[in-house]
Amino acid sequence: MDKHLEETRIDGQLAYDGGFLKVHRDRVSLPDGEITSREYIKHPGAVVVLPVLDNGHVLLERQFRYPLDRVFIELPAGKIDPGEDPLACAIRELEEETGYTANDWQFVATIHNAIAYSDEHLDIYLARGLTEGKTKLDDGEFIELITASVDDMLDWVRSGKITDVKTVIGAFWLDKLRTGSWKLD
Repeated sequence: MDKHLEETRIDGQLAYDGGFLKVHRDRVSLPDGEITSREYIKHPGAVVVLPVLDNGHVLLERQFRYPLDRVFIELPAGKIDPGEDPLACAIRELEEETGYTANDWQFVATIHNAIAYSDEHLDIYLARGLTEGKTKLDDGEFIELITASVDDMLDWVRSGKITDVKTVIGAFWLDKLRTGSWKLD
C-alpha cells in the first residue's frame, strides 16, 4: 500500500555508541531507486505520566535541561529499562521523581516525538488517586514539584512557558479528557 513511499536499508553502521543513545548511519534506497544516507538515534522508549490530583490540578516538575541551558516545566517521565513493562516504568518514574503513588492507572496513547531523526516513542499514562510520599531521585537529578490547573497549563503552552513536547501533548489530552470530548478505552 505504501511501497511508493518506502525506503529500504542497504547497509549501515553504528556511528556513535553512547551510554544512553546510539547513533546509526545507514545507506538506503529511495522509492525512485536513488541511494542516500540516513542518520538516526536509537532510543529505548519512555513513558509520560499525567498525574491528576483529587482537586483536578496536575502534578508537574521543574527541571534544568542541559542541552537548552534552562529550566523547563514538564510532566513526570522517564526511560523504559530493558525488558521493563511500560506501565511498570510509569509507576516507578512517578514515585521516583515525585514521591507520589497512584491507585488508578489508564493508558492514554503512544506518541513519536522526533520521527525525523529518532525511533523514540513515549507511552502516556493517566494516573489518579494519588498519595504523597518521598521522592527517590537518581544521583545527579534535581527536580522541583509544582501543581497547576489544566487551564493554567494550556495558558502556559499558549504563552510559551511550557514548550516541552510531551507536556504540550499531555496538556491537550488532559483538556480533552476533562471536557469529555475524548474518552479512554
